[in-house]
Amino acid sequence: MVGTSSCNSSIPQPLIFVLAGIPGLEESHGLFSVPFFLVFVIAVIGNATIICIIWVEKSLHEPMFLLLAMLSVVDLSLVSVTVPRMLGIFWMNAKEISFNACLTQMFFIPLFYVMESGILLAMAFDRFVAIWHPLRYTTILAHDMLVKMALSVLARAVTVLIPAPILAKRLESFQTYNIAYSYCAYMAVVQIACGDISEHIIYGLMVIVASVGFDLFFIMLSYGLILQAVFQIPSWEARGKALSTCASHLCVIGLFYSPVVFSVLAQSLGYHMAPHLQIIIDNLYFLVPPMINPLIYGVRTKQMREWVLRILYCHGD
Repeated sequence: MVGTSSCNSSIPQPLIFVLAGIPGLEESHGLFSVPFFLVFVIAVIGNATIICIIWVEKSLHEPMFLLLAMLSVVDLSLVSVTVPRMLGIFWMNAKEISFNACLTQMFFIPLFYVMESGILLAMAFDRFVAIWHPLRYTTILAHDMLVKMALSVLARAVTVLIPAPILAKRLESFQTYNIAYSYCAYMAVVQIACGDISEHIIYGLMVIVASVGFDLFFIMLSYGLILQAVFQIPSWEARGKALSTCASHLCVIGLFYSPVVFSVLAQSLGYHMAPHLQIIIDNLYFLVPPMINPLIYGVRTKQMREWVLRILYCHGD
């Protein structure tokens, strides 16, 4: 029966779960720890630098850069709640996690992911306003509007994800206490539970539709309208300049959504990936964007590039 997990023998809700890390590749955990650690260091340095530059430089206190600062705060939070636990598994074989800590992880990790998706939608709206209403740009996206957008992103993420630990807490029996993941993913815990899990599957799909699906649809709509406006500009030079302001954001969007789109398409087409490959791709959701986002904006955005070069020049002297 779909949505039902039968158990010949079950165990009651355990006090401790055991995280597998990357199942099937346990002997290579030491090798995997190197890129994970490098990703963590680069993400922390890059995002902290972005936040500090925008904080210090008053001329960057405009909507686009304030949204970028929000993105960096969320990216910093995302790697902080994922990578240290993974490195503990890879370096010290610290695989045990309490049930309550597992519930905490399954709330906060997707919370920051959904918040990042919401901020990318807000950044698409920012580019839409900048191109469609350039003279009213700072009026429409005044600081109070940015605060409302940030609170809306947070409220949506909390509302969508607060049921996850509540529903998981109601699971009474399990097939095993081993979770074939490197962190406590909601569906990974649900899949080892006994009994009818159909409501959990429906909830998981609703989360994807109400967050990533919703955001991606309106981001595509925003850029459709942006392209419509750009191609109405008679000058090719002006068109190129208008599109260049969107280039960094488009790179970040492609980087952020491509793993989840690939995963959904693969499952829809009936392609079943090896468990270790699926887990590696799932980890890319949370690790690669926080590392690459500061590099993209540091290289593609003139003001950020000038500040980074100034910092490097001062240290060089």
